[in-house]
Amino acid sequence: MAALVSSRAFLRSTRSAAGPAKLAIASASAAAALARPAFGCSLASSFRWYASSGSSNDASLRKTALYDLHLQHGGKMVPFGGFHMPVQYSGLSVSASHHFTREKASLFDVGHMVQRHFTGPGAAAFLEALTPSGIEALEVHRSTLSTFLWANSSGGIVDDTVITRLGPQHFYVVTNAACRDKDDAYLAHWLADEKLRDRLPGAVHHEELAGWGLVALQGPLAKDILAECLADGEAADLPNLFFGGSLYARLRLPASTTAPLEELELSSPLLISRAGYTGEDGFEISIPPEETVAVTEALLATAGPERLQFAGLGARDSLRLEAGMCLYGHDLDDTTSPVEAGLSWIIPKARRNDFSFNGAETILEQLRPKSQGGVGVTRRRVGLVVDGAPAREGAEIVEAGESGAVIGRITSGCPSPTLGKNIAMGYIKDGLHKSGTEVGVVVRGKTRRAVVTKMPFVPAKYWKGQ
Repeated sequence: MAALVSSRAFLRSTRSAAGPAKLAIASASAAAALARPAFGCSLASSFRWYASSGSSNDASLRKTALYDLHLQHGGKMVPFGGFHMPVQYSGLSVSASHHFTREKASLFDVGHMVQRHFTGPGAAAFLEALTPSGIEALEVHRSTLSTFLWANSSGGIVDDTVITRLGPQHFYVVTNAACRDKDDAYLAHWLADEKLRDRLPGAVHHEELAGWGLVALQGPLAKDILAECLADGEAADLPNLFFGGSLYARLRLPASTTAPLEELELSSPLLISRAGYTGEDGFEISIPPEETVAVTEALLATAGPERLQFAGLGARDSLRLEAGMCLYGHDLDDTTSPVEAGLSWIIPKARRNDFSFNGAETILEQLRPKSQGGVGVTRRRVGLVVDGAPAREGAEIVEAGESGAVIGRITSGCPSPTLGKNIAMGYIKDGLHKSGTEVGVVVRGKTRRAVVTKMPFVPAKYWKGQ
């Protein structure tokens, strides 16, 4: 996710009514070899990594529909998830872009994410077999964060995902760009699995929205900007569109790229979700390929640069870390279970005695602590505030005091522009995960004082009504 994602911030619901392109998936024979994780996702977790990722002219990299628009706005392009993606723009530093998002609004291109359809009478049961979530109970136009799981003793996460129900037999699923090949093979394996198919009440069909755009409008001014862009009469529903919900609406667009804004036409109905990866109120909009540039330009022109700016991967990373959200390949991976990752809340009560999903025997036992006869976990994901230099991925977490025993590792870390402190996320020995616990973090060979801190570091501002 994202992909994306920790805290209870999920959402990535999208898609319009236009026809999707079918996803070409691996053959059943090739997919059947997937007995366990064969490879992982490689994603960046800090601006320092983005800036040193090498040339963005690699011919193998793909481009989103907004590539040329990024260049026009001074975007610095870097490789990310198999795409050319903007890390920042010439007009704003990463820190300034971060603050602009928190104070006004920013527009993020997330068109590199993989947008998928699952349809048919077996779709809900299929998704419940691969995830621990309550898909059958999900209401239409509601979304949930979830995780695809390996069918082995680790209870490990294949990828984190957001699942949106668009109809009784219609689901929209967003997965991480850098996990595309792994996810495609994983899904192909289970779509071809005869034992699973025999359990389903009917057929399930899998498609990808190839080439579609996905933009995230984030920040306190996002609702006002979107309302101004919506067709007459369609903004009235926004106050009742709460975090985790979605609706279809049309946006007003210039008749051409050179036409004045007064000469408008309407977009096709776009699926607009109240969602995001920043901790701010905001929306994610899925857009057909032929309309992606026009919709994006309409948002920017309607708001004006004093209210809305493009933002890149650098600001997106510091914003999501302040919001306590995980990044797959760093804070989540093939060996980490949802319970270890602090994502037990994605498992509803109705599924906590249901051993039919992948990894259930491990995960459900982990939900019960040892004191109650369960297995529990040996490590937990925590937030940390670190003194001195910022702690980066891989830094050791050690016990405070003379022993200095290693008790965990940092998975993400950066200076927080909002707080003016160094924040980090990592895994620590169970029992030492309580807020306020003092530990050490080894940064550049020196042990720095750190304090386990409740996440999110910055309070979320999701719209849930008055």
